[in-house]
Amino acid sequence: MDQESERHERLTRRALLLGGGQALLLSALVGRMYQLQILESDQYQMLAEENRIDLRLMAPLRGRIVDRFGKELATNRLSYRVSIIPEQTTDVEATMVQLAQLMSLRPSQVSEVLRDAKRSRSFLPVIVSENVSWNDFARVNTQLADLPGVYPDVGPSRFYPAARVGSPVVGYVGPVTEEELKELPKDPTFMLPDFRIGKRGLEAEFEDSLRGTAGARRVEVNALGREIRELTRDGGDPGQDLHLSIDMEAQRFTMERLGEQSAGVVVMNVHSGEVVVLASSPGYDPNEFNFGISSENWKGLLADPRKPLLNKAIQGQFPPASTFKMLVSMAAVEAGLAAPEHRVHCGGHMRFGNRRFHCWKRGGHGSLNMVQAMEQSCDVYFYEMALKLGVDRIADMSKRFGLGQRLGIELDHEAAGLVPTTEWKRRAYNEPWHQGENLSIGIGQGYLLATPLQLAVMTSRIANGGIAVMPSLVARDANAPVPEFGSVGVSQEALAVAQEGMIAVMEGGRGTARGSRIKDWPGGLAGKTGTAQVRRITASQRRAGLLKNEDLPWQERDHSLFVGYGPIEDPAYAVAVIVQHGGGGSKVAAPIASDVMRQVLVKDPCQQVANRPPGLEDVQDA
Repeated sequence: MDQESERHERLTRRALLLGGGQALLLSALVGRMYQLQILESDQYQMLAEENRIDLRLMAPLRGRIVDRFGKELATNRLSYRVSIIPEQTTDVEATMVQLAQLMSLRPSQVSEVLRDAKRSRSFLPVIVSENVSWNDFARVNTQLADLPGVYPDVGPSRFYPAARVGSPVVGYVGPVTEEELKELPKDPTFMLPDFRIGKRGLEAEFEDSLRGTAGARRVEVNALGREIRELTRDGGDPGQDLHLSIDMEAQRFTMERLGEQSAGVVVMNVHSGEVVVLASSPGYDPNEFNFGISSENWKGLLADPRKPLLNKAIQGQFPPASTFKMLVSMAAVEAGLAAPEHRVHCGGHMRFGNRRFHCWKRGGHGSLNMVQAMEQSCDVYFYEMALKLGVDRIADMSKRFGLGQRLGIELDHEAAGLVPTTEWKRRAYNEPWHQGENLSIGIGQGYLLATPLQLAVMTSRIANGGIAVMPSLVARDANAPVPEFGSVGVSQEALAVAQEGMIAVMEGGRGTARGSRIKDWPGGLAGKTGTAQVRRITASQRRAGLLKNEDLPWQERDHSLFVGYGPIEDPAYAVAVIVQHGGGGSKVAAPIASDVMRQVLVKDPCQQVANRPPGLEDVQDA
């Protein structure tokens, strides 16, 4: 009995201890559940909701770029694209082989997709190709049953309707690179796979205003983060539209007129500075850069000797040649070293030291005054003026008219050109300026370099009576007053001789561009031709007879230049044309400028004249 009683007591104690332990554990569990479900329920409900709901950024729509009449140079359009979700296909490589056959993908594209698929999470889509043609898009859709994990869809992308015509102005956009991410502000928008930023041109210069603000999508996801459904969508704020002073129709006409020549053309309002044409030929298609240009096309652009990626209107630097002679004339008059009536006899050359400096006209021009020297572009006359002036006086006049400096137009990589001085020569070469170097400067050669934009500004300041107008591509409000520019600080007498010389070039009986005047139009153009020599001509070559430009290799041909303004009595626009290795200025550049100015002056509603010029089909090249 004693043993039985003792065993019963032990079991009872153990049962009590076990029951007490269980009660204690149950109490702790109930207490924890009370804490989680009652006291901290709001916090964990929020965490659960955050795990279920994912906020995903959406790239904003870029603002449009439009010309002065509202025609689009850059816009957004829906484009077809094809993506692949790696986890939903049994063999990514095999699927990509099928896609490559359907869509004619390059091997480099396939390799890039396979590389991206390995780097990203398997349930995230990898873009195979964007801006897919309708035929390729349709082929993929018809074969979807045999392409597991492939998703064709439609999304917004940047589009340039003007393509090559607008490329010198708008530039292009492209994906953000790793190097650019380091320089950009810390913003997750830049890391979106379909996000693009401006790389060149106005797209780059106005990136901040064109970009807009990113939107967001609230989507329901599962535990792995895979999207189940979209709950809400906020499209964000699109970028601001950019309105330009460019006339797209005149721009297109200019690019077509230039053809495949390597050239730059600028037309600007001589009073407001608004640029209506800024052309660089040959152009390139900015649409290629939006989704990644092929290595073959990129190498082709780089290897092209005409340099399509170089914006020749603002980056091409060339000797201004005889278009510079107006500045030499004004410097001589302003310095009191020569009056407009001052005459020089041209016998075909000028001897300086033991060298002969030749005029372009073999046999010479005879006796000429200043206006006649500009009309016939006599080199000997300006050799003498340059010797009297010296390089520093010529440089001072050049800078007043916009040469040798960046003009602040709203484009990247604008070139400054070069106007040499005695101090510049000492710094650059540690040598003194030699008197004989003045002769080359007097005819716009030697160290002198200028861009078409600078020459257009120079011509505008001559045409408008010495107002220091500055160029701009952004349109001004129609009701806003014309900006007040300062004066170049040159006398009206000096300006008058430059204007008279340019009128004589077009309207005079011996003017070098008389064959390119706009016929049957009373407004008329004033202008100046130029031919920049790119090779040295030896005495033996002169005796043997010089080859014509068209008989020389392209790289050895002269540059062809022309500057002008019109109408003569009430100037509205100035033009500058440079055709690289084009030949003579009167033969090549002047007819181009005449045709372009006709297009601009006919269309501009401000140029209402009693006898309107005939249509473009009636233009005759000189």
